[in-house]
Amino acid sequence: MQKPTLPPAESPLSGYPAIAERAERVAPFIVMDVMSQAAAIERRGGSVVHMEVGQPSAPTPRSIRTAVSHALEDGRIGYTQALGTDSLRARIARHYREAYGVAVAAERVVVTTGSSGGFILAFLACFQPGARVAITAPGYPAYRNILIALGLEPVAIEVGPETRFALTPELIERAHREKPLAGVLTMSPANPTGVVMRPEAIADVAACCRRLGLWYISDEIYHGLTYEAPATTALAADPDAIIVNSFSKYYCMTGWRVGWLVVPERLVRPIERLQQNFSISVPYLSQVAGEAAFDATEECEAIKAGYAANRAFLLAALPAIGLGDFLPVDGAFYIYLDIGRYSNDSMSFCRNALEGAGVAITPGLDFDEGRGGRTVRLSFAGSLAECEEAVSRLGTWLGRR
Repeated sequence: MQKPTLPPAESPLSGYPAIAERAERVAPFIVMDVMSQAAAIERRGGSVVHMEVGQPSAPTPRSIRTAVSHALEDGRIGYTQALGTDSLRARIARHYREAYGVAVAAERVVVTTGSSGGFILAFLACFQPGARVAITAPGYPAYRNILIALGLEPVAIEVGPETRFALTPELIERAHREKPLAGVLTMSPANPTGVVMRPEAIADVAACCRRLGLWYISDEIYHGLTYEAPATTALAADPDAIIVNSFSKYYCMTGWRVGWLVVPERLVRPIERLQQNFSISVPYLSQVAGEAAFDATEECEAIKAGYAANRAFLLAALPAIGLGDFLPVDGAFYIYLDIGRYSNDSMSFCRNALEGAGVAITPGLDFDEGRGGRTVRLSFAGSLAECEEAVSRLGTWLGRR
């Protein structure tokens, strides 16, 4: 795995039209490349422990699958309203009342094709071409790449232990003074760090955005997956915040590609028009599954208990093999490690770990272009046995066993 380099947009193949410059500027999602290379090893008969992809290894809860099976028996699988079925939108609104004590009108809920579809809709509805949007470094790489693909400018603000790896009003104001921002995007629990923003930190960011006249977008896809204290929705601090969420993580529904937005009323119709033209509607069966997911809490909590056991094991076992320098693991299912004692080239470190130890992990350069050379991300969304095997293999490979 070498750090990706992009060909110059001004040098198309002779005789062919040039590829759009914005597409050329979009970097690969490195974790998907790691996944492909791990699969190639497995095709050759090799053994790989997968800790690279942020995907639950547990199946979608049975009650969800049963609801979809019943829907299939009806035979007709058609379009829905562009904003989603009335029943799913109402159930999502009810979820905010039950889980957070926040009142949300069902009319403000938009069902999307996963959180990815939600980001595209929100970015297009909120930002003019060329607008600058603040994100964190480290942070989820698709934010940066989607913004670039849409002709927007991601502004990566480095965060560290002094702010508990979260944006603060001071950091936002500094970036805004350098050149005006149009919006701010936060994630809690965060990918890749696993850090959960405290309620007061979210409220401070929300107040800063209101004061500066910026859109505030909160990615809450890992809500439900916290280990010390529950996560707080940004709607508790600002009813005008734009919420992005999905059934992918807590509900083990990555492949169903269904999520949602909660947006201010003035954005509903613009987003509806976009959805009508982009996808017509989110797949009906996925919406059936999403509605059933809210009644699958018992199964989901049992799966989460497995993540908690994996987390407890890794927090104790990783320091014993020299990988003890990591961020707080408040939520999600990731550990973000500093590997500086072994390497300042996370791409090479991960390639060698895959080839030499049979453990697939993700280079920090996927999440932090400036400092990611000395960090890696491990996902503990698999089984405890897989976590134990990964530590054993890495310990032997690092000479610590």
